[in-house]
Amino acid sequence: MERASPADVPEGAAADHRAVPDPGRWAMLAVLCASLLLVAMDATILNVALPSLIDDLQPGALEQLWIIDIYGLVLGGLLVTSGAVSDRYGRKRLFLTGFVLFGLASVVAATAGSSAQLIAGRVLLGLGGAMVMPSTLSLIRNIFTDAHERALAIGVWAAVAGAGACVGPLVGGVLVEHFGWSAAFWVNLPVVVVTVVAGLRLLPEYRSPQPGGLDWPGALLSIVGIVSLAWGIKHVAKGSLLPGDVGTLALGVLLLALFARRQLRSDDPLLDVRLFKRRPFLAAALATLLAMLAIGAALFLISLWLQYVHGYSPSQAGLRTLPAAAAMLAGSLSTPWLMHHVGVRSVMALGLGALAAGFLLLALSPVPTAYPAVAVVLAALGLGDGLAITASAAVLVSSVPAERAGQAGAVSETAYELGVGLGVALLGSIHGAVYYQHMTGLPLDGADAERARDSVGGATEVAEEAGGTTGRQVLEAARDAFDDALTTTAYASAAIVVAVALLAVWLVPRGFRTTSSH
Repeated sequence: MERASPADVPEGAAADHRAVPDPGRWAMLAVLCASLLLVAMDATILNVALPSLIDDLQPGALEQLWIIDIYGLVLGGLLVTSGAVSDRYGRKRLFLTGFVLFGLASVVAATAGSSAQLIAGRVLLGLGGAMVMPSTLSLIRNIFTDAHERALAIGVWAAVAGAGACVGPLVGGVLVEHFGWSAAFWVNLPVVVVTVVAGLRLLPEYRSPQPGGLDWPGALLSIVGIVSLAWGIKHVAKGSLLPGDVGTLALGVLLLALFARRQLRSDDPLLDVRLFKRRPFLAAALATLLAMLAIGAALFLISLWLQYVHGYSPSQAGLRTLPAAAAMLAGSLSTPWLMHHVGVRSVMALGLGALAAGFLLLALSPVPTAYPAVAVVLAALGLGDGLAITASAAVLVSSVPAERAGQAGAVSETAYELGVGLGVALLGSIHGAVYYQHMTGLPLDGADAERARDSVGGATEVAEEAGGTTGRQVLEAARDAFDDALTTTAYASAAIVVAVALLAVWLVPRGFRTTSSH
């Protein structure tokens, strides 16, 4: 269904108000949100499935981290290119193609008989998700021509994205407990079929009125640069100073610098890096990255804590992460009203402040940490995420002309997905290093001692194999070490969030609004 695109109108609220709203715009939003929910859920749905998956596939500690975060890293690496493709060749076309691939990749992951196949399936899921996610936000930019309606639509979009990440552990827990870990992927298929059929009928097609050719060398620089940067951060954060890991990190920085230089010289860039000179745009990108880094790592570690330290089943653990989802919904849906009354700057500060408060509460909670304290922590993190991500998305979308909405979507989603992936990699690695250091004096020798020190999952397996007094001692030591490591990680997270909150408040001008041109 082709229609005239409102992408040709000038940037700014006045142009938006002159356009005639599409009568089916809210049904279109429902289709976009259904796809977004699945893509967002897949970033965290395996958190509670990890123990079951470990028992079945026997992945090593590094394979476990890759199974969890390769999805977000691949997705983040491809988003800039996908946003540019959607602007040039059609957002509906890329959206539907990506969602079909997402369904096929779910089959690959669900039928995995090895860690390698599961990781490959997650890579394909990331590729499909990269085609879907920038299209959702850029289509919202085109479908909702009224600035105030668009702010509400972005609030719903952010609520679904955030709730998907938070509900993922609950849905995954129920499915894993009753049908096994592969059900976390099979559940995608019916939603994919229904959404693709509805999308073909309902969604309009939008593309740039004067599309240029795609800069493939620039695309390659961005993809390899982002993935190399993420790989390097992941391994260096884990304590590796091997030349290969440090070199990969340096390569990522170099390639992204070359990419930025190439885009500055291009008349039709894949990503207009000059946008980052706009202080609100830069603040929004940083706030999204930090908010998702925080919630991604917190959900990963708290899901493991609930299962290994407190012995909850996957569905029980998922149920206990719901305070984050409920608070995120409340934060996202209240953000448009708050931005209208107190401004973007205050909303960003409030959101990032809530994140910092949540981590500080977790760090200061008495050890062993009790669930009621964790529930409050999850609520604070969810509220902060909802406020920060929704305000940031509104800033990013309002900063570009409609025909470049794919770029805004790419920046928002790249920050979102890299945040989740890097949160697990960076903060998960800090937690793992502290846990390893605390696991001393075990009544074990050789490979069993190393396996117990490697991860809490490994320690649980060793304890079950050893049994008796030795098993109880190993399990108690692992739980204490995990709790201590969680405290240290929470302090580190709070310090990072506070620093970015102060930077964001400084970058956003007082009185900045998303309903006017800047």
